[in-house]
Amino acid sequence: MFLAALLVSLTDNTLTKQEINEGWTLLFDGATSAGWHNFKKTTVASGWKVVEGALTVVEPEKAGDICTDKKFEWFELKIDFKLEPGQNSGIMFHVADSGEATWHSGPEIQIYDHPIQDGVETTGFLYQLYKSEADASKPAGQWNHFDILVSKETCWTKLNGVKCYEYQLGSEDFWARVAKSKFAEHPEFAKSNSGSIAIQGDHGKVAFKNIKIRKAVD
Repeated sequence: MFLAALLVSLTDNTLTKQEINEGWTLLFDGATSAGWHNFKKTTVASGWKVVEGALTVVEPEKAGDICTDKKFEWFELKIDFKLEPGQNSGIMFHVADSGEATWHSGPEIQIYDHPIQDGVETTGFLYQLYKSEADASKPAGQWNHFDILVSKETCWTKLNGVKCYEYQLGSEDFWARVAKSKFAEHPEFAKSNSGSIAIQGDHGKVAFKNIKIRKAVD
């Protein structure tokens, strides 16, 4: 069992030959926070640490949201994440450098250790916009996996291989949902077709690894 765990850890935060051929690149090298910065900063705050090959919020009160240095338009994203009991985070995309917070411009895919029930937006939901009917999340302390597609024609989120929903950015349905949400107060919300990937860091202890991205296939 120890050998198996060691072999798994050696393959974390790396790309296979097939992934390289398919155009995937790493957003996290498994050892440093290179390629990331806190929102409106140039460095990463002390509340974020690399722990056992995972980019980890160890002190939420000293962490804050982090953003990729690079901007992305239409993409596929793969990411593994692990929560401690009751903790909360999220992944945002098309985040602009302006605005007072990452979520003022970037839609957020929720991460929350809480079962699906009325009034609770849990892991996999596109916060305040689209919800999942099925709960495919694993218990706190176990690694979960997101596959996220953001393309011109369609967008979807898969949690541990189960599709949560599908939608189209900029569609009548999308904007109707935005109009009923708190994001209606923010004129930059979802208006840009490119921006940073951001990870919420001030809501709880959470870890991320195997963060991989490629241009969406048209």
